[in-house]
Amino acid sequence: MKTVFEPTRGMTKVDTSYCPGCSHGIAHRIIMECLEERGDLGNAIGVVPIGCSINGHHFMNIDMCESTHGRAPAIATGIRRVQPDKIVFTYQGDGDLASIGAGEIVHAAHRGEKFTTFFINNGIYGMTGGQMAPTTLIGQRATTCIDGRTVEQAGMPLRMCELLATIDCAVYVERVILNSPANVRKAKKAVKTALDIQQAGLGFTFVEFISTCPTNWGLTPVESLRWIENEMASYYPVGNFRKPEGY
Repeated sequence: MKTVFEPTRGMTKVDTSYCPGCSHGIAHRIIMECLEERGDLGNAIGVVPIGCSINGHHFMNIDMCESTHGRAPAIATGIRRVQPDKIVFTYQGDGDLASIGAGEIVHAAHRGEKFTTFFINNGIYGMTGGQMAPTTLIGQRATTCIDGRTVEQAGMPLRMCELLATIDCAVYVERVILNSPANVRKAKKAVKTALDIQQAGLGFTFVEFISTCPTNWGLTPVESLRWIENEMASYYPVGNFRKPEGY
């Protein structure tokens, strides 16, 4: 019988620990598919910090390193400088990257560190109980803003792609959304491009995934897909913000 589909060897054969409807598993898979298609499963090192992303080492079938909260870019910097022939990436959530780790990611981009960051933006702190994150939308409720985020109390949500795109050595910056098969395919293309540019040694690369968190949003998985399309994507527009010529 002809084989029409096989799971990627980049994912371990274990049950997921993510909540139903969470997009982390989709992001994991497309990253690992790209590494497998490139022949880099044995040549890649991932760095995951505190948060839901820390579970990545259970599922990604490559060498993985855990970091303290927000410090994955510093760890990745050291790994990539010592192992310049490796494919190195960080996999970080918004509470981690855009809050305690904001300085780390900005300066890694400013230095042009030759690794890739995959940024999961679901607009909330997931693992620690649904607190407001730097990316929580105005009016969106969280456990630390039960009536909804306000500009007066917390300022505007932080747009990381727009911020990093102002840095010269952040050579590739793209935002994608994980809400449909067509957009997942576009997300995979962005992952592949980021890894290609990293391998070419051109500078820092960054892919942001607009993602779901049904549990902490208090929505069903289907409602969460509508939320990221109708609410998040209007404030966080998908598309490319910066890329080198030829890519």
